[in-house]
Amino acid sequence: MARLREITRGAARVLRSVADLTIREKQFLVNEFSQVKGMMPLLMKPRNRQRWSAEDRAQIAQQLRRLTRMSPYLVVLVMPGGLVMLPALAWWLDRRRGRGRVRARGGA
Repeated sequence: MARLREITRGAARVLRSVADLTIREKQFLVNEFSQVKGMMPLLMKPRNRQRWSAEDRAQIAQQLRRLTRMSPYLVVLVMPGGLVMLPALAWWLDRRRGRGRVRARGGA
């Protein structure tokens, strides 16, 4: 009976962890998509016989960098069964972020 309780608690912790990870990544995506929302009018300026200013070019470059950060998510979402893989992708990306912090501190 005690072993069953341990397994149940462990499973609950894993599900809670996955839920927290999913919520955090969802907030990240919503924030990034809201930042990129104004890109289309900028891209349409030359077609509408307007020129891009230096500020417009800087904004386009910034938004393209944002899109490249979202590309792993977009690839997974386009794949069949991609929504099932989203928590695994979020975990893997989080692991990679952690390694960068260790290297920045002078670790392995």
